[in-house]
Amino acid sequence: MLYASNDMAGFDMNRSYIEVPGAGMHELPPLLVRSIPEDADREDLCRRAAAMIEVEDMIEDAPPATIDQRKMDLALNLTDQYFRLLSHWAWGDSVLEWVRQCEITFCATTALRHLLSPDVWPHAARSSFVELLVDKHVPTHGVAIDRAVGMRLTFRQPPPIDCCSDQFLFFLNSRLAGTAYETWARLSPESTAHLPPNRFHFEVHDMRPQ
Repeated sequence: MLYASNDMAGFDMNRSYIEVPGAGMHELPPLLVRSIPEDADREDLCRRAAAMIEVEDMIEDAPPATIDQRKMDLALNLTDQYFRLLSHWAWGDSVLEWVRQCEITFCATTALRHLLSPDVWPHAARSSFVELLVDKHVPTHGVAIDRAVGMRLTFRQPPPIDCCSDQFLFFLNSRLAGTAYETWARLSPESTAHLPPNRFHFEVHDMRPQ
């Protein structure tokens, strides 16, 4: 699926934007949204989630007649939460690769090269590209881009479901990812400004199976 970014996306009046020389539109590399790892088989993951439930004895005080159904429901719930983790990780991995490609484009373009320099005030940072995706209203189908990047910053590879506690999958994954992104974004000096969304165009190619 191909999505062309909205060139008329609005500005957030609470943000400061970099002044880009000239009046033309700058073309950025396409964002290639990758799918979750190919070895993520839902049936196998559900079996492993069920094994976690047995080992950690997550079901307490359940009537004998309902315990098997409750274990199955919890296994399915854990599997759904894990797939959400995988979806965020895959999006984050795609975005960080796109940011790297954008940095190469900026450095190779005379009108843009100085915008990444810390010697210029204000200047763009790596997080500015992530925020550009938000400003452009790129459709993510429920994936929060900042948490997706934070998930990828936390894990170089997505952790196996066996390594995730039920508490992590249910409660902590979004909070952990959000904290990771905020820490990463704050690595830049306070002079960091945003990229004006009406000056940049790019395409989004959804590489996931339809």
